[in-house]
Amino acid sequence: MNSKRTNKLLTFFSLYIAQSVPMSLFSTLLPVLMRQGNFSLSTIGLLQLIKLPWILKVFWAPFVDKRTSDLGSYKRWIFSSEMVYAVLIFMVAFLDLNTNFTTIFILIILSFIASATQDIATDALTALSFNHREKSLGNSMQSMGSFTGSLVGGGLLLLHYKLIGWNALLISVSLFVVLALIPLFIYKDKKFTPKHGKTPISMKDLYLFFHQKGVAKQLIFLILCYSGIIGILAMVKPFMVDLGYKTGEIGFMFGIFGSLVWLPLLVYRWICYPFNRKILLSYHFCLRSIGDYTLFLFYVSPPLRNYSSICSNILLVGKLRLSAVLVNTVAMDFLRDGREGTDFTLQTVIAHLSSMLIAVCSGKVADLLGYSGLFLVETGLAVISLVYILVFFKKPVRHE
Repeated sequence: MNSKRTNKLLTFFSLYIAQSVPMSLFSTLLPVLMRQGNFSLSTIGLLQLIKLPWILKVFWAPFVDKRTSDLGSYKRWIFSSEMVYAVLIFMVAFLDLNTNFTTIFILIILSFIASATQDIATDALTALSFNHREKSLGNSMQSMGSFTGSLVGGGLLLLHYKLIGWNALLISVSLFVVLALIPLFIYKDKKFTPKHGKTPISMKDLYLFFHQKGVAKQLIFLILCYSGIIGILAMVKPFMVDLGYKTGEIGFMFGIFGSLVWLPLLVYRWICYPFNRKILLSYHFCLRSIGDYTLFLFYVSPPLRNYSSICSNILLVGKLRLSAVLVNTVAMDFLRDGREGTDFTLQTVIAHLSSMLIAVCSGKVADLLGYSGLFLVETGLAVISLVYILVFFKKPVRHE
């Protein structure tokens, strides 16, 4: 591999890991600290709302797209967004979670708006910078950045939290975000072809997606696709705190061990497509139902309760990654010609928005019914999803 291609891959890897590390850190560390600080599960559930900017970014993506064309304009958008991201993280470092929770919550949402904006520009730049034969390399940098960010932000940094503390940890992360921009600063691509004459997809195109034949069944699938798993995933960190696990142990279990569980599942995206979707989904939701009920049985049996944390990490991370692959695969089957990017993004937004709402509600369910009640509710959602797949699901046809 020549040096120019290596520099290109390093540039995009650094951009994806820069957005992933702080997100993984906040989504893993905050629920742990909040539970250790005696926050209610309902309040911890509301923490899922910090992901809202990444769900709603589809609505300001056309604005970014309209104002970018050449390499310089993309660099300006990415630099500006990442600097705002870093500054907001730096500000959070000097606030106390127990006394300034609302302020921290608002600053994190603002930082995720900046990060989502960077992702819009980075994804577009990736699409324009890699030719048809190199597309898989660009996608690999995105996947590797996400994986490494989860490993570092959700695992390694939590292991060192007790050693360096809240302030130093977040200051270091903000500096890392800035340093990750260095490869982009020196990146040059003489073969980069600016886009010309491309009209961004209008809001009308988003609206017309919902007028397709068979779209209702597809929407129900997207709403159910993460049910039966996301509620448990939202509560697994406070659940481990209540079981007596320390911050470093949770970081290892969820961040490092959980991320490594994902690696063997990478091959799943290559074996999914040739097979019948209904069979794959049926097996998946059947295993999800069994896994959720197993967590319930482990929890209600005191000798096995501590093993439920290990079981939850293996089952949850594995099932979540498989769910994402299946959702992306099924979404690919329901695209209109000429609007593939918009339709795919819109479907993933619907899936993640429904999952976020379930995750927010999971805290209230856990407060009212306890963890055992939450596991049973999630098992019920998984069974409903399985029944829907068996009775109603059909592979949609491609729309013109």
